[in-house]
Amino acid sequence: MKDWLWMNMGDLGRGIGAGEIDPLELTETYLDAINAHALKDRIYVRLTEDRALTEAEAASKRARSGYRRGLLDGVPVSWKDLFDTAGIATEAGSALLEGRVPEDDAPVLKNATLAGTVCLGKTHMSELAFSGLGYNPVTETPPCVNDADAVPGGSSSGAAASVAFGLAPCGIGSDTGGSVRIPSAWNDLVGLKTTTGRLSLKGVVPLCARFDTVGPLCRTVEDAALMLAALEGSRAVDLNGVQAKGLRIGVLQTVAPGDLRDAPEAAYRDALARLADVGVTLEPFDAPEVATALAQSPVAFTSEAYGTWQEVIEAAPDKMFHEILERFRAGAQHSGPDFVRAWHRLDACRESWTARVAGYDAVVIPSAPNLPPRLDRLISDHDYYVSENLLTLRNTRIGNVLGLSAITLPVAGHPSCGVILMGKPFGEEALLRVAAACEPALATT
Repeated sequence: MKDWLWMNMGDLGRGIGAGEIDPLELTETYLDAINAHALKDRIYVRLTEDRALTEAEAASKRARSGYRRGLLDGVPVSWKDLFDTAGIATEAGSALLEGRVPEDDAPVLKNATLAGTVCLGKTHMSELAFSGLGYNPVTETPPCVNDADAVPGGSSSGAAASVAFGLAPCGIGSDTGGSVRIPSAWNDLVGLKTTTGRLSLKGVVPLCARFDTVGPLCRTVEDAALMLAALEGSRAVDLNGVQAKGLRIGVLQTVAPGDLRDAPEAAYRDALARLADVGVTLEPFDAPEVATALAQSPVAFTSEAYGTWQEVIEAAPDKMFHEILERFRAGAQHSGPDFVRAWHRLDACRESWTARVAGYDAVVIPSAPNLPPRLDRLISDHDYYVSENLLTLRNTRIGNVLGLSAITLPVAGHPSCGVILMGKPFGEEALLRVAAACEPALATT
């Protein structure tokens, strides 16, 4: 039974379908494990035990009667604390939203519930989702599975920890500049960044609506595909018959492979070698528009973030972690014309990128240039905090500024290191098939 805690979603679903796993017993096993875990309060903001048991009991009855809603019917899931849950506080890791209790579930949660998934509870996150590090002194800083003294990556920090520590088979997070992919990479998970607009953002506490996305943090590409379908109420892409041989993958030479620390560089080289060994054609290429697009980030991200939150923040700025407050306030430095000009440039960069990569099945880059930084130094060194946060998000942000679908995969044998495959906008199905084909090579040392 304890093995249930470490099984992927697909296998749990198949076990339920075969009558080997009872959804109620499965949910009770997870809730018991969470309540007994020493790090529970650093991972979960709050559990939704009554809801979980009610949903699991209903899934159990459907399983016994032969009327399951799909493969994930009866499988538990954790939710980042920025997804509205009816009657349950949703505070986005911020004292500014203390006591905020929505009346309705976010549509993505409604869809997942209709698919039969069981809501375990809400996970900790970076304050208002505006950090890639995962350090939050206002609420809690979740642990990194590979280094007890380091941060876990953010902003979906608790979502990653819930899966990495065996306290959920999948966590749902959000990704505005890397907030699904960084904690996934640093905790050896699969993390899918969807295209902005693919999944509903209604009932999701915003950061930058033009960049915000919803996505799963999980153990396998299959789980990412299954959860994407559950979140939008669709059918999961068929991953049968995928093969790595014959894939043509572009290896981006602009910005992404620069300034890598030793461990991420070794992992990236190993990953490329493994992909080549299984017949993937790897083609290095330059893309000047990547640097141009990234240069718009300070204007495009901070202006929208501060414009969204200025009134709430300035009504009680003393409630915020000073590093996050400073990052928000940076948006005040830019004018309306600056913002419009930045978006004109981003639109041009996106058009140029689309033409340049049209012949590739995907583009590969390192997930992060660095390993999870140590928490004590982040606390004591302001300049280090700022520089590490920006470096952490540098590669993931490429997918955000260019409006792409993207997925990070762990590289076995290299803890807290991963590679990102970037696909086309709204090309999640094709990207997931490419990722599924590459996954076995990366999962074998």
